[in-house]
Amino acid sequence: MLIRNGLVYTENFRFEKMDIEVKDGVIVDMYETSLCCDNEREQASDCVSSEEVVDAGGKWVLPGLTDIHFHGCVSFDTNDATDEALHAMAVYQKNSGVTTICPTTMTLPKDQVEQIVKKAKEYSLHQKADEAAIVGVNLEGPFISKDKVGAQNPLYVTEPDILFMKRLVKETEHFPKLITVAPEVTGAMEFIREMHEDIRISIGHTMTDYETAKEAYKKGAGHLTHMFNAMPGIHHRKPGPIAAARETEGVTCEIICDGIHVDPAAIRLAFSMMGEDKMILISDSCRACGMPDGRYELGGQDIYKHDHAAFLKDGTLAASTSNVYECMIHAIEFGVPKEWAIRAASYNPAKAVGILDRYGSLRPGKTANILIVDPERNYHLDRVICDGK
Repeated sequence: MLIRNGLVYTENFRFEKMDIEVKDGVIVDMYETSLCCDNEREQASDCVSSEEVVDAGGKWVLPGLTDIHFHGCVSFDTNDATDEALHAMAVYQKNSGVTTICPTTMTLPKDQVEQIVKKAKEYSLHQKADEAAIVGVNLEGPFISKDKVGAQNPLYVTEPDILFMKRLVKETEHFPKLITVAPEVTGAMEFIREMHEDIRISIGHTMTDYETAKEAYKKGAGHLTHMFNAMPGIHHRKPGPIAAARETEGVTCEIICDGIHVDPAAIRLAFSMMGEDKMILISDSCRACGMPDGRYELGGQDIYKHDHAAFLKDGTLAASTSNVYECMIHAIEFGVPKEWAIRAASYNPAKAVGILDRYGSLRPGKTANILIVDPERNYHLDRVICDGK
């Protein structure tokens, strides 16, 4: 495959006029369009059939996106732990431009969490061509604060268990990529110290103060779960976990950019405060994503989709109903520089979960997960190329 005449978002984090050659599902070459004469174009075309030449026509050519925090979509949920659910979610995500995913669990009994992770690992080994690649699992709980459960089920909140996590990580060959922990709960600091080299630890669903969060990051935590949501906000005398994340090198910060969970002004503030290298866009989506309004289920609790989000019966905001491609477009429309928003949905999440060697950017040697986007038609997703197809 040869992709011509595109504005390619490169690892320089800017758009460049380039052509991309793909062979056997891998990017084999990239070169500036202006430096490629007609004879060179003809020679490149000889390497591929006419059916495999794609004229991007000046549209954006982006890396496939990565969502490291989503619970479900199209009526299915990670917690279903079935082939049917994983297939349906992976197909939807791929068709939405999200080509690599970390399905996310919730606060559940540990034996159920184990079952979910092992099913996702097993399924990832025999995925189909029409699916986004399942590259790991994100564990949102059960080691969180009972005072900041949000839409999680408080019945299953428990103290951090090092032996459980050590065994799960070993038995699934490091398939869990992220875990949310409230650093103030009993045993959390020891858990962070013992586990941070085996799994990326994220601070979230927490009542932590600034000092405790700083200590957690010092001991090895490296992430912040859905910034602003289910945590203390920034106060001039109680700066909290957000300020601790800002001050700690290497810490990445998720944010839900669906236009509901976080106000657009706060989205702009987050990117401005944290910088382009720390921000990660997530969907935090549920079963209701890609579905009509109505009643659904999340972590054993009924949720209701209306007004472009999902809520518990008491009105508590429960989950997003957007995918991460939509979140990226929201960020751009909210005023985040487009180059920053794209990086936050591709390069940064892939780097955070340790898959940047294969995914997250466009470079020779990487998997050919490529999006063609028309910014002149409301950022219409014209084509998704996954594994070079």
